[in-house]
Amino acid sequence: MKGLRILVATWLCLLALAVHAAPAVDPLPSWNEGATKQAIVDFVARTTREHGPDFVPVAERIATFDNDGTLWAEQPLYFQGVFVMDRVRALAPSHPEWKTTEPYRSVLAGDAKGVAASGEKGLAELMTTTHTGMTTDEFSRIVSDWMASAKHPVTHRPYTGMVYQPMLELLAYLRANGYKTYIVSGGGQEFMRPWTEKTYGIPPEQVIGSNGDLEYRVTARGPELLKLPRVSLVDDGAGKPVGIQRFIGRRPLLAFGNSDGDRQMLEWTAHGDGPRLAALVHHTDGKREWAYDRQSKVGRLDKALDQAGRDGWLVVDMARDWKTIYPEP
Repeated sequence: MKGLRILVATWLCLLALAVHAAPAVDPLPSWNEGATKQAIVDFVARTTREHGPDFVPVAERIATFDNDGTLWAEQPLYFQGVFVMDRVRALAPSHPEWKTTEPYRSVLAGDAKGVAASGEKGLAELMTTTHTGMTTDEFSRIVSDWMASAKHPVTHRPYTGMVYQPMLELLAYLRANGYKTYIVSGGGQEFMRPWTEKTYGIPPEQVIGSNGDLEYRVTARGPELLKLPRVSLVDDGAGKPVGIQRFIGRRPLLAFGNSDGDRQMLEWTAHGDGPRLAALVHHTDGKREWAYDRQSKVGRLDKALDQAGRDGWLVVDMARDWKTIYPEP
């Protein structure tokens, strides 16, 4: 019996030594060591350390993320824009008049300048044609089918393969520490909801985007929600804090964006009481992704970059701070 107790005690000592000697698991392995990564880790540690001066209860740990250019790529065209063009082409056989009617003619001819020349009115017409007049369930199936087959024109990856691996790690790291992660995007709310849970681990009820009015109706098929051609919220710029208040009801502790369209969300986040982290993803990597900021027509980062310098927001330099860009295929 004495020998058994000695053996057990020895094994317990060895186990304790092994646990003590085991290296800590890096929660952000795709982030290079440096001030940016350390700022994120320190913020999470401070806000989750019980009895610490910056401790935040779990219920208040809200993190919001833009989507285009922040969680996945956005060049050379916003991916929802590609979806719109593909939908016009798919619907064209039923609309022969589109061959001579703008902006459809330009879409079918692959004339990007012609589409742009149609202005906001033309783009709104394309959105109405491709996003309304159907039920939410029908639209969700259309988006899911497109996502399953469409490929990026440059990388030839599926669009859900154009997500940023470092940001996937950050989302998981935050959730492991009691944070609730939300998407707050200028993109269409119903366009994102069918695929964000599988791609990011963010369920549809935590996705806030630009959205239109819906109408409840009962048909022979049963109750349905019809997508109407009326805009309810443009979730971009000043619309982002409005969407956050309307759908979440709490000011975020942490917010990530990448463009001037995210400036007000970061500003709203940073001016709350207690610890706050406002951050921008700066596209500086022209070799592994795209390098762009102040002059870009897609994801322009100008005023927000200046404000980041003035207000001390964190700026993530993709070329410097990220070991890799996309997940392994």
